[in-house]
Amino acid sequence: MSVIWQYINHGWRWVGTALSFMVFGIGGVLLPLIVVPVLYIVYRDVHARQSAAKRFIHYSFRFYVGMMRWLGVLDYQMEDVGKLKGAQLVLANHPSLIDVIFLIALIPNANCVVKGRLVQNPFTRGPIRTAGYIINDGSEDVLDLARAAFARGEPLIVFPEGTRTEPDEPPQFKRGAAQIAVRTAADISPVLIECSPTTLTKSDRWYEVPDRKVHIRILVKDMIPATQYMAPVSPAKLARTLTRDLNEYFNKELRAYE
Repeated sequence: MSVIWQYINHGWRWVGTALSFMVFGIGGVLLPLIVVPVLYIVYRDVHARQSAAKRFIHYSFRFYVGMMRWLGVLDYQMEDVGKLKGAQLVLANHPSLIDVIFLIALIPNANCVVKGRLVQNPFTRGPIRTAGYIINDGSEDVLDLARAAFARGEPLIVFPEGTRTEPDEPPQFKRGAAQIAVRTAADISPVLIECSPTTLTKSDRWYEVPDRKVHIRILVKDMIPATQYMAPVSPAKLARTLTRDLNEYFNKELRAYE
């Protein structure tokens, strides 16, 4: 009977996963068709319109996360999320495709740095453009846009790895997040994310559902003030040092968290 129940449970989670992806895709297509025209009518100022779009996406993702839990696709545990209040630069490891959904669901007015290729995806292009998320296309504009986001009081979500972590591999940070921190003098809010069993990694397809329910754990660590990583050296050298220190910090904390 237990084996039969395992098959039933796995089959239901497969159906729930398919429904979740379908809902996400439909939402991404409908947002520019229905929500965007309303935002343009209500808000003439571009920043006010983008701020409203960010709030809409925040509440949509909160609903989406709750829906996935209700469907039995996953469960989650949040720890010390109150430390995100007043956050500036939110840095997190990136074990799964849905990490950003959880973080935006936690932060009402969050901005985030997204890959340029996501603007070509019909399911993500609308939300990205509407909310004014920062597109990382390799230009220097990212730093200026980050400064502008902080000036508006928008926390900025960045995954320093630039892509999802391979299972059983430690995070390997790139220098972009440290460059933003150093050149904008932003306080850093580290977030640890654990996904067990692993799912939706770079090598996983959406239909490859794990044998047991996914459990997401999110722990917000104490803020790292900008004053702790300022030094009388060139910004490039400081960014290299900070990248190394952040990589060591996250690897150590993740081992302890697991």
